[in-house]
Amino acid sequence: MSDQKKSLPGLRPVVYAAAAGIAAGAVAVYVAGDGSGNTSNIPAVSSTVDPAAVAACEGKADKARTVASAATGHVAAMLATDPPQSLAALSFNGPDGKQGDFGSMKGKVLLVNLWATWCAPCRAEMPALDALQGKRGNADFEVVAMNVDTGDDTKPKKFLEETGIKNLAYYRESTLTLFNELKKRNLALGLPVTLLVDREGCVIANMNGPAEWASADAEKLVDAALAQ
Repeated sequence: MSDQKKSLPGLRPVVYAAAAGIAAGAVAVYVAGDGSGNTSNIPAVSSTVDPAAVAACEGKADKARTVASAATGHVAAMLATDPPQSLAALSFNGPDGKQGDFGSMKGKVLLVNLWATWCAPCRAEMPALDALQGKRGNADFEVVAMNVDTGDDTKPKKFLEETGIKNLAYYRESTLTLFNELKKRNLALGLPVTLLVDREGCVIANMNGPAEWASADAEKLVDAALAQ
């Protein structure tokens, strides 16, 4: 069966919408707001930045372009981050409920996806992200699906349970601090937003809008990142 035929029915329309938006100079995304789907004026929050980490990431422009050149087909909207940026100091709650940061996850390639329950494209692509993690997740690679609903865990956990998500660990950042920091860095326009992060915690490619992650195109992109 071809990758196109295996595309999730609920995802196919939003992927096409995203592709059309990109062609027109825009991206089909939901604007992040107060957790209900409505926009609000939430100030961007700065993070502690390690100058050495920033410089190390910025020196990976060639690597970013090489990896991004493997982004074709279903994941063609994944673009090289210019310049690559360090995520090391940005924090969130991990699967154990304790606060962590991307610096503690160095050593593996990450596909970081920010999502919310009120974001229809986010909900549609979640099974595909789960499938990618189930097939390719290991000590060297992980899909980090980061929920950014405000409030408590009730809605996101209920959605994951009802959708049958079983491979993705539960990552959470409920203050919109992470999203606003990415927005300030011009990495995020709305939701969903997906970041490809290398083993040193550097964003080398980024995408706004949904994609078909349960595809050969997505696996080719993962392979390219792992090879660097």
